[in-house]
Amino acid sequence: MAEKSKPIVVGSDHFGLPLKNAVRDYLRSKGYTVDDMGVHTDTPVDYPDIAAVVAETVAEGKYDRGILVCGTGAGMAIVANKVPGVRAVCVLDPYTAERARASNNAQIITMGLQTVTFDVAKKLIDIWLESEFQGGRSAPKVAKIDQVDEKYRQRRVGDAVSPCG
Repeated sequence: MAEKSKPIVVGSDHFGLPLKNAVRDYLRSKGYTVDDMGVHTDTPVDYPDIAAVVAETVAEGKYDRGILVCGTGAGMAIVANKVPGVRAVCVLDPYTAERARASNNAQIITMGLQTVTFDVAKKLIDIWLESEFQGGRSAPKVAKIDQVDEKYRQRRVGDAVSPCG
């Protein structure tokens, strides 16, 4: 179960703003500390801009868990998963919300204003926050995900310093 003393980070594009605000307020009403990385207005912004910032803060260890909202949640998940060390899952149903953490040790969940209602979002978030990584048969799989992250992280670092042109 997520500790209420540890802050949760949230973010959305302009399209997901109403659901993100409702989620933020819901979490705060339950006693969680929530840091809102934006957006804060309905001025158009591209979802990768917000997803990258939130995912980077999770990868750096500033937050254990994060929630991202856009139209469907799919784009946010794609971007968040590009950040090494982050496991993000788009959740639409209770089983996926539970397994996102229990099997995949996902630190970020994503959802969409067009795909879930606020009532459904609350249930999915509660399930995810109450779930913990179970290890067991899933531990070697998550370790392999971490190995893939490390492989591509090393390639990026190598590419950045390579004198080849």
